[in-house]
Amino acid sequence: MVVSLATSDADNPCRLAGIGPGDIIRSVDEKEISGNRDLREIVLKCEGKSLSVEYQRGEETKKCTITPRLGDNGEYSIGVFIRDSIAGIGTMTYYDPETKSYGALGHGVCDGETNSIIPVDHGSLMGSSVREVKQGKSGQPGELCGDYEAKDEFATIEKNTNSGIFGKVKNEESLHIGREAYPVAKKDEIKKGKATILSNIEGDGVCEYEIEITAISKNGEKTKNMMIRAVDPKLLSKTGGIVRGMSGSPIIQNGKIVGAVTHVLVNDPTRGYAIFIENMLDAAA
Repeated sequence: MVVSLATSDADNPCRLAGIGPGDIIRSVDEKEISGNRDLREIVLKCEGKSLSVEYQRGEETKKCTITPRLGDNGEYSIGVFIRDSIAGIGTMTYYDPETKSYGALGHGVCDGETNSIIPVDHGSLMGSSVREVKQGKSGQPGELCGDYEAKDEFATIEKNTNSGIFGKVKNEESLHIGREAYPVAKKDEIKKGKATILSNIEGDGVCEYEIEITAISKNGEKTKNMMIRAVDPKLLSKTGGIVRGMSGSPIIQNGKIVGAVTHVLVNDPTRGYAIFIENMLDAAA
């Protein structure tokens, strides 16, 4: 993914070709590009010859020709900064032991600069332990800070969508042994009022906290189907409400899973948005 142009001058190779931030470079001279190393190798060896590039902008696939420029360092470049990997902490929403499939976050993993969904070639889930909580305050969202072991891969990431990330778990029985299974609530079953979230805000333990569903929108944005408010004294004293890293925390009402936390309101950390579990399951299909 193109994050930004490396130079602002008019003869920047990618600017001249029409490529900009948020575009995804798919192939160069019909060679598939899966990361920064692939692209760099082709450009360095081009000897100044024009390159045929296929890229994606939104849902549209485009083609252009780029002529690399020789820099002061004696190397050719096309004048862009690109991102080919990202890491972060979030919450797994559900796991189905029969299919070994899971869903997490309730929203997509986006590039922080372009706010575009990052395409997934491959990815992994690893267990994490929360070591610190930065409390949310008005105008300043809080966050969970944690540690993870890069070798401790227990699931693959196969899809990154607006409604969450999805993939398969590798025989991780500890995810469900001793835990309660919840039936899925349909949209019409969800009511305003009392509910709870299951979340990990300390160490690696999961606790249940009281919230209220204050509004329901069946026709709104896919990740903002419900407005929720944190009311549990323990949660409020520890986090100030909803913080980054809690995205994906499942919401339980009347013994059923109804959705997942997705966003916090910047001006009020006690409130946030949530997605219907049905929307997550539809995106996973």
